[in-house]
Amino acid sequence: MFEALRERLESIFDNLRGKGKLTEEDVQDALREVRRALLEADVDYRIVKAFVGKIRERAVGQEVLGSITPGQQVIAIVYDELVNLMGKEGSSLKVSSNPPSVYMMVGLQGSGKTTTAVKLAHRFKKGHKPMVVACDLRRPAAVDQLRILAAQAKVDFFGPSDINIELVDLARQALKYARDNLIDIIIFDTAGRIQVDEKMMDEVATLSDFLSPHETLLVVDSMTGQEAVKVASAFHDRLSITGLILSKLDGDARGGAALAIKESTGIPVKFAGTGETISAFEPFDAQRMSQRILGMGDVAGLAEKVKSITSSEDVDKISKSLKKNRLNMEDLLIQFEQLEKMGPLDKVLDMLPGAGKIRELKNADIDSRRIRQTKAIIQSMTLEERLNPQIIKGSRRRRIANGSGTSVQMVNQLLKQHTQMNQLWKQFGKNKTKKGFKMPGGMF
Repeated sequence: MFEALRERLESIFDNLRGKGKLTEEDVQDALREVRRALLEADVDYRIVKAFVGKIRERAVGQEVLGSITPGQQVIAIVYDELVNLMGKEGSSLKVSSNPPSVYMMVGLQGSGKTTTAVKLAHRFKKGHKPMVVACDLRRPAAVDQLRILAAQAKVDFFGPSDINIELVDLARQALKYARDNLIDIIIFDTAGRIQVDEKMMDEVATLSDFLSPHETLLVVDSMTGQEAVKVASAFHDRLSITGLILSKLDGDARGGAALAIKESTGIPVKFAGTGETISAFEPFDAQRMSQRILGMGDVAGLAEKVKSITSSEDVDKISKSLKKNRLNMEDLLIQFEQLEKMGPLDKVLDMLPGAGKIRELKNADIDSRRIRQTKAIIQSMTLEERLNPQIIKGSRRRRIANGSGTSVQMVNQLLKQHTQMNQLWKQFGKNKTKKGFKMPGGMF
């Protein structure tokens, strides 16, 4: 979402880095470009004015102009102010000491509210027993949509047996079911409308009065720009929203809502949806978001993503191969499966520091289809062939190509890459041992 903004800011900062010493005019020119970049990102002009004013106040003083590295100092100031703009202090969800904890999801139709409710429940699966409740009784198939998503995420679901039931009665039944089944997290997915109207507000207000939820979470479509701020304000005035969840943060819109909504409404952003899959959901962290916007990457976020998709069984398998200084095709298959779980590769690359500036990465044709083809090649091998790829000769290669729907050339290419990778790994292991960095268990 922030690609255009990141490119603009990187260009501005590159000019500053190239100067040995900054003048006040240099700073003013840079801030003028920063202001234009934020306005193009659809951030409210009043917030942009205040934001740039704070940077100017710090940047034209001795803190920067007298610094040995003034360009870096300006970048550091912009980073600090971005963090402050989006909410410096993180905000987690309240979990009741007297279960169940009740969360009510509200928002406009099409904001991704139903999907987000299931994503939140899925996140609570570790250490809790969550349940989603279908309270959108007006939108056709809304109940079925939530039921299907809940089944995919393997979380409990509760819905109406009679579509004409009153919402308060449905909520009462859901609470009783939760108590009887030791469910400690209940997420109510309420109805939305195309736009804010009194009928919708009355409905969710009545449900809120009955539930007295521990958190009332507004799901906001990040791609709606400044309109998202108006929606948040309207809901907050009526329901006292305790937290925001930004959906569709992986979209290609300009991102103004994500940058300015906390400053505009005073409501903390608690989570962000970063993709279509159930696991593409993370706590909103202003520091990490600022790092991504400024092209610094998000190494911590990448590490968490890797950790979340890596099982202990997979680690054990690969570790055994590494101890022998040899990776087989089974190990490669695990790696490709993990790559798929991480989401679109271009989004993963965005988390690497400076990836946007590396021409090879920026212009790379990142095709998930190629990963699927490579997996198909490996899956078309017998177990013996996966463990000992050196036995794969002419007739075997033709059989594998036919079985995977690829070509002998692609099979040859994969086998060649596998050989080169093992040669590099063996050399790395030798160098490590020579330098005295022998790892426990003889890994290196």
